[in-house]
Amino acid sequence: MALLLGIDTGGTYTDAALLETSVKNPNGMVIAKAKSLTTRQDFAVGIAGAAATAIANSGRDPADIGMVSLSTTLATNALVEGQGGRIALITIGFAERDLKNAGLAEALGSDPVLLIDGGHTSHGSQANSLDVDTLHDQIEALASGVTGFAVAGYFAVRNPAHEVAVRDIIIEKTGKAVTCSHELSARLNGPKRALTTVLNARLVPMITRLIEATRRGLTQQNVTAPLMIVRGDGALVSAEFAARRPIETILSGPAASLVGACYLTGENSAFVNDIGGTTSDVAMLEGGKPTIDPDGARVGGYRTMVEAVSMHTFGLGGDSETTLSGPALKPIITLGPRRLVPVSLIAHQFGQCIHDALDKQIKSKLNNRNDGRFAIRSGAGLETGLSQTEKRIFDRTTDQPQALEDLLESAAQSAALTRLVEKGLILLSGLTPSDAIHADGGLCDWDRDAAIKALQLFGRQRDGGGNAYCSDPQELARRIINRVQRRSAEVILETAFRCEGSDGEEALALPLIQSILDQRALDNPSNRHVKLSLALDRPIIGLGASASSYHPQAADLLNGRAIIPDHADVANAIGAVVGQISVKAEATITQPTEGRFQVTGIEKPFINETQAIDAAEILVRENIQALAREAGAGDDIDISVEHDIKRANIESREIMIEARITALATGRPPIAQS
Repeated sequence: MALLLGIDTGGTYTDAALLETSVKNPNGMVIAKAKSLTTRQDFAVGIAGAAATAIANSGRDPADIGMVSLSTTLATNALVEGQGGRIALITIGFAERDLKNAGLAEALGSDPVLLIDGGHTSHGSQANSLDVDTLHDQIEALASGVTGFAVAGYFAVRNPAHEVAVRDIIIEKTGKAVTCSHELSARLNGPKRALTTVLNARLVPMITRLIEATRRGLTQQNVTAPLMIVRGDGALVSAEFAARRPIETILSGPAASLVGACYLTGENSAFVNDIGGTTSDVAMLEGGKPTIDPDGARVGGYRTMVEAVSMHTFGLGGDSETTLSGPALKPIITLGPRRLVPVSLIAHQFGQCIHDALDKQIKSKLNNRNDGRFAIRSGAGLETGLSQTEKRIFDRTTDQPQALEDLLESAAQSAALTRLVEKGLILLSGLTPSDAIHADGGLCDWDRDAAIKALQLFGRQRDGGGNAYCSDPQELARRIINRVQRRSAEVILETAFRCEGSDGEEALALPLIQSILDQRALDNPSNRHVKLSLALDRPIIGLGASASSYHPQAADLLNGRAIIPDHADVANAIGAVVGQISVKAEATITQPTEGRFQVTGIEKPFINETQAIDAAEILVRENIQALAREAGAGDDIDISVEHDIKRANIESREIMIEARITALATGRPPIAQS
């Protein structure tokens, strides 16, 4: 018998769940749970708070905890919100035009890129010699303004030698973190692999700080058990493994929620909608398992090469920025994608100074577009590469919230403030759906009076006719809640269409649900001559602390059934500890010329197919064992090997074109004994 501690660090709350294992129930039974506010300025505070409360509620000795597993929305939220460290991309053998593919240029933004000669052919032989002179000349200048490096070589998955050489030079010259593309994916498509590498490098400092903070928080509670991290496919890996590959933790929190949904409901077929502070994560269970996206995880507008659950992430959460948009005469409520700290929360944390600022704004006869908004240092970003305007604003912010009307010296500084938010240096506070729920009485955790004041300020915004949008704070709260319910139905519907279609059809999903037919069906009109309705083929499992406020109504709009399981508020934390380790290693066999078989990772060619396949299988078995140990597996792990061989008939002869040998290692991580 042992205790398992699951932790989920979300945008607003850090959840903890304590499970007790037994011979009859090796996955464990929930015996205690707790929530604590996520403290972005120091994650350890929130993690320690949630863990301490869960342990106290259980009445158990923390020394009996044999494993801790962490799921997190940190990487997902960072990509959705455009945050992360400033990095430099070194490409090897790429052309300038390659940067325009796969969204690579957009992902880079203003981050520097250096193109050098080198790279390999599709069979792994050197295409051009590596230009180390250019790298030596420019590396130190590049390093001065970045937190790390991404390295992507042409056909590096067939021969990573040039990437490894560049990595070694960068580490020797700068000592900074380096991500190589071949470490993240064995698939072809250089620009897409480079994009994945850029995003990984950008996330390294953030995930490293989170892991360090988690360990500090656990140490404070006398918990010394091994720390595991949930990957985006729901599998567990060691903290050290995750620190080198943080991109693999995108959709970590949502993946854990899917595992938790299966555990809590036993449903084999369902849509799962996990609404958090920043995002709504919608996915589908099929055959009792999360579906995996074969094309790679798509987050924040980018399609990566990360193998993850087929999750559709929308910028819709309890802490979504609430604004007015649309026609001037009839504006509508718009939610997200940016996350704000709810006014009710920041008032709960800082008290009277927030109320004083809100009261001052309410008494003013002039409407300011920054009314009800505050800024505070996050303590989570890195102060590199700031412009003079950005540095001036950052220096003016403190660990105490300030009203934006006092912080900004001119309207022109708003853009610089936005960039600081994107860099993770500053947090913004403003009206959110969480405030609306507090004002409406659905939650009572934070400062309801501050929420009502924020609603009052928001509602007095004028439309094109000069009229206040909504003078009744309670009515405005209900409008915001109804808007979240409606958007929740829409995102489930969009996910359903995407799951049915191909990539080309996915692009039609959003316009389709916004069409007049679907909108009239969702509106459920009672006085129209043509009556339309929509229905799903499976129930909706609603997860998240506010699930009961949104998901039953969203299911009603879709003529469906909502399931809100016990412990839905900590499903991610539960899913974090009931998963298992799962890692994969691959080797590719090609035939550059007839009778010459080349295995990725082995320089010497083979003269027949059987020898090449045998050698590739030995190689992947060795690699998977090393990878499994790196991921934190013990001795009790299952290894399977699959052969995927593509052949073609050429001149009446069957010839092997390519073979992929894949080894998969699975099993539960070892549990420490007290």
